[in-house]
Amino acid sequence: MVRNGGAVIVTGASRGIGAAVARLIGSQGTPVVVNYSAAQSTAEAVVAEIEAGGGRAVAIRADMRREDEIVGLFEAAVSEFGRIEGLVNNAGVTGGFARVEDVLAETIEDVLSVNVRGLILCSREAVKHMSIQRGGKGGAIVNISSLVARTGGGGEWVHYAASKGAVNSFTIGLAREVADEGIRVNAVAPGLIDTELHATSGRPERLKEMAPTIPMKRAGSAEEVARAVAWLLSDAASYTTGTILEVGGGR
Repeated sequence: MVRNGGAVIVTGASRGIGAAVARLIGSQGTPVVVNYSAAQSTAEAVVAEIEAGGGRAVAIRADMRREDEIVGLFEAAVSEFGRIEGLVNNAGVTGGFARVEDVLAETIEDVLSVNVRGLILCSREAVKHMSIQRGGKGGAIVNISSLVARTGGGGEWVHYAASKGAVNSFTIGLAREVADEGIRVNAVAPGLIDTELHATSGRPERLKEMAPTIPMKRAGSAEEVARAVAWLLSDAASYTTGTILEVGGGR
């Protein structure tokens, strides 16, 4: 998976897409840092699954709203595994469903803090560790965006869509900035995926309602998204950077 045996940090990896990514790359022999902010028990369960399959993993807490905790996450990962060669920026919040006229300022601030500011800070730390110009050995960053960055999220969560549009722009810009430093930067943009995100955002029926609108007539799975992430992390994608890979069933 990762060229030189370094670890991959997966943020927000205690559940959903993040957990699926951690389990998959862990099963492929890559050391994994399972980041979480509150769900310690579920993060440790993901670690236990990876270790049961013969892999190496550790759960490390860090809130993406806190710069000091993000810096600490990378320091702890290096202390545990010696080197970081991959980052999956998966942690994110939707802010719930609301029309723009009803969305609260604190909701906007929280969504941008986690989905954009936290992602940029994680990427900053990853570049410091991976850039060949700083003594690193290169690596790959994969940002988890969303297909809603293209569709806009009107009537549901435009505030969330805007944060993911920022993720796409950042992905392209950073990819070009560090392309000659041994670091590839890409994003995966999932569409309708069968995770608990819909229920925790307040609409558990959303999967059933929206599935008929997808050309493939079904929601995707977290494991299908994880396979796309794993490919972008791998040497099989060695000439791919600045790409937004949609995993959305044709939507």
